[in-house]
This record gives sequence, C-alpha cells and structure tokens, in this order.
Amino acid sequence: MTHDEYAARCEELFAAGGFTQARNLAESGLEELGPDPVLYRWLGLAHAAEDEDDHDAEAEKAYKAGLAQWPDDLGLLVSYLELCLRADGWTYPGRAARVDRLKKQIAELAPPGSPEAARVEAALDWAGRGYWQDVRERSAAARTDRAALTSHSADVAEALEQGAQAPAHPEDLRAAEVAAALELLAGPWQAPLRLMVRYRVAAYVTTFVLALATNKALVLTETVSYSVWGWIWFAPLLLADSKLKQARRLARQRVIAAMEARHAQAAAAD
Repeated sequence: MTHDEYAARCEELFAAGGFTQARNLAESGLEELGPDPVLYRWLGLAHAAEDEDDHDAEAEKAYKAGLAQWPDDLGLLVSYLELCLRADGWTYPGRAARVDRLKKQIAELAPPGSPEAARVEAALDWAGRGYWQDVRERSAAARTDRAALTSHSADVAEALEQGAQAPAHPEDLRAAEVAAALELLAGPWQAPLRLMVRYRVAAYVTTFVLALATNKALVLTETVSYSVWGWIWFAPLLLADSKLKQARRLARQRVIAAMEARHAQAAAAD
C-alpha cells in the first residue's frame, strides 16, 4: 500500500470512532513505508481523541516527529496547536507555552479564509470560552446525545413493529445499531424492555404519572413526610436506555471490525 492508502484507511477508522485501530494502522504504515506527515498527523489525532494525559503525550510525540522533518506542514501544525490549546497551563506549561509560536507560524503559512485558518479560529474560540459558554456547550452536547438516542430508539421501535430488519451493508452504522439492539432485547425476559422501546413516549409519560402519584400517595397516607420513592418507577426505562447505549457501542465495534476486514481483504488482493 501507499502512504495515501494508509491515510485514507486511517481516516475511515477515525471517523467511525476506531481510534486504537487508526493508531495501529498509522504505525504500520510508518513502519512499512517510512515517515509521512499525514500518517504522523493521524497517529497524533487518534491519540488526542482519547482525551487522556498519556495519550496526549503520545500525540505530542507524533506531531513533533512529523514536524522535525516537515516543519511547515499545516496539518501537523494545526493539530499540534489544538493539542496545546487543550493543555492545562499548570500541569503542562511547556505545551501551553507553544501556542503563540504555533499561531504565528500557522498565520504565516495559512492565508485568511483557508481551511487551516478556520480550524485555528475554531480552536481559539473553544480555548477562550468562558464558564457559561462551557456550560452551554455541555448542555448542547447532552441534547445531541439524547436526540441520537431517541432517533436510535425510533429505528429500533420500527424494526420491532415490522418484526425484522432489512438486510444492510455491514459498515452501515445505523443499521448495525438496530441489529445490535434487536439482539440485546431478544428473549422472553426482555419483553417489558421491548415494549418500552416500542412505545417510548407513552412509557415516559406513564412512568412520570406513576412517579408523581406514588410520591403523593406516600405523603398523603403519612407513610413519609417527603417522598422520592416514586421515581424508582424510572428504573426500567433507564435499563432500556442502557440497552440501547450498549447496542450503539457494540454496533460501532462491529462496523470497525468490518472495515478492518475489508482493508485486510484489499491488502491480500494486492
């Protein structure tokens, strides 16, 4: 394979959330074909995506190794800047101190309006956000996650309504998520959870009413002076949601495995 082919496969795996697989592939490409700025960048990005201190250190090593040979590579410079902007100034003062130098170097190489300049502006906006901006971003991310879970639940409910799922490509993530959910919800013991997924809105409304009624009844009968016991009715719904989240994780693993299998077949055919 060529450097470009390795890079294209790293991009596929990275987009699917296969950060470990993308790192392994980038390392294989560098070992087999020698240094390449794009592969160093994917290696660094796949480490940085884990958002852990040890991985950030490995990402910095990858960026430095690439920039040692290609000091003006914009892809490496912008990715390194993003990593440095995310660094804590007290814990990693050296990394944080490189921000100004990297910004200046990128400004000299990337003309205004270029994709790299836009990435720098986005990274600077993210790093300069205040407390309330951070809260709003976290809230927006939580809403996005809930919307994705709701959409996934609707897909699973439709498949349950039809009694089966139509055949799909093994790398179709949405179809893989539905297939995984149907597997996890199969069997007689999962029937209540299937019902909750199939009628999600009605289940939430009914559960909310039951919770309020239970709390009110416990207080009115003077069993307790203040009750939160009614909220235990939400436990089955939370269990159903956890099954859906588990299915999404399992589906991502399967899609990544399918990508790796396709890559292996293509490599064997060459």
